[in-house]
Amino acid sequence: MKVAKFGGSSLANATQFQKVSDIIQSDKERKFIVVSAPGKRHGEDFKVTDLLIQLVEAYIKNDKYKSYLITITDRFKTIINDLNLDPKLITEIEKNIIDTLESDISDHLKLNSIKAIGEDSSALILSAYLNSIGIPAKYVNPKDAGIIVEDLDGGAQIIDESFDIINQLTLEEGVIVIPGFFGYTKEGNLATFSRGGSDITGAIIANGVNATLYENFTDVDSVYSVNPNIVDSPKEITTLTYREMRELSYAGFSVFHDEALIPAVEKQIPVCIKNTNNPSAPGTMIVANKEKTHKSVVGVASDTGFISLYVSKFLMNREIGFVRRLLQILEEECISFEHAPSGIDDISIIIHEKELDDNKEFIIMNRISTELQPDVVRIHRDLALIMVVGEGMKETIGVAQTATRALGEAQVNLEMINQGSSEVSMMFGIKSNGLHRAIKSLYNAFFVD
Repeated sequence: MKVAKFGGSSLANATQFQKVSDIIQSDKERKFIVVSAPGKRHGEDFKVTDLLIQLVEAYIKNDKYKSYLITITDRFKTIINDLNLDPKLITEIEKNIIDTLESDISDHLKLNSIKAIGEDSSALILSAYLNSIGIPAKYVNPKDAGIIVEDLDGGAQIIDESFDIINQLTLEEGVIVIPGFFGYTKEGNLATFSRGGSDITGAIIANGVNATLYENFTDVDSVYSVNPNIVDSPKEITTLTYREMRELSYAGFSVFHDEALIPAVEKQIPVCIKNTNNPSAPGTMIVANKEKTHKSVVGVASDTGFISLYVSKFLMNREIGFVRRLLQILEEECISFEHAPSGIDDISIIIHEKELDDNKEFIIMNRISTELQPDVVRIHRDLALIMVVGEGMKETIGVAQTATRALGEAQVNLEMINQGSSEVSMMFGIKSNGLHRAIKSLYNAFFVD
């Protein structure tokens, strides 16, 4: 049995829904289908999830919201009409949106419930279309599928007892279509995974049904060695290990959600990234282990929007509990951090800028100064992180030298360097304005013979 997840670009319009149906028909092992909300039809378009968020935020603020409602229902109406499906589906989706908006629930639950309507509607439409062309299919809500979660600040997390319930889906006949991105708490409240979480749903289902393969369909033929928006026609990656893919997706490879591998890894289920628009392409396989190659580095990922909180104190290393108290301040102010490279007398805490507004910055700077009495505490803004990734790095001499030389040739100043404990990645922090130069230079150093 295979689990196939289709992303937003794969479901942007009726033509894409038809392509998805063709892919499902082409392989009888594709029994479990997980879907995202419709994505952009073109560069200037909007993702349905973004429109749903704008809709609920306007409604909560008692602002004008009906234009968003009309735009959303029109998107679904066009898809449903173009697929020649029963117009009652349109009425059902619109009623679901209005009933949720007007429901007597907290704003948090209302936001979660509205955000999930995009995926839920995609699943309803796809299952109806499959049946209309003679493929027995059944829509299954995540609650009925057994996706039981904890609703946490960083996004919902699956609980272990879910997997045995999900396994009961293997007894169902026909194709099972499940909306991605959300589950339900034990109390029955809808909770969403972090953004892009349909990948997580797909991996959860793959784990629960003991799938032989988890296919993740998107709009690219494979994972590339670097961002193709920075380097023209970069080399494709045919095979990655779980560790390599997790490092790359965490550090900016948007083709796959960085948390989605965890359920697949637990059962050692191989994952294949494929293109809905070119399903015959082999894609990129993600596996537990792969054959060694002469290439030590498989990919270079990058992301912007980071801040470095720099704290220095003479003999910090001898002050027992200093780092614990520093991180406790962040915890008490509900600020998560990404990395914390340290030295004898200093430490840099890497934080995503969305975590630190002006008010929180004032509070933590004041608390650190008062409670820890450092010699220096300051904020460095506008940082980009670059991750050089490859299983072969730990057995290859000179990778760091090659990387730093490439960054030097690009005239990029290093703000931070950190060799990950995983032994498959090396991280560099630079100013964002040098990112493109840095990536191009690193690509030439590691991938151009």
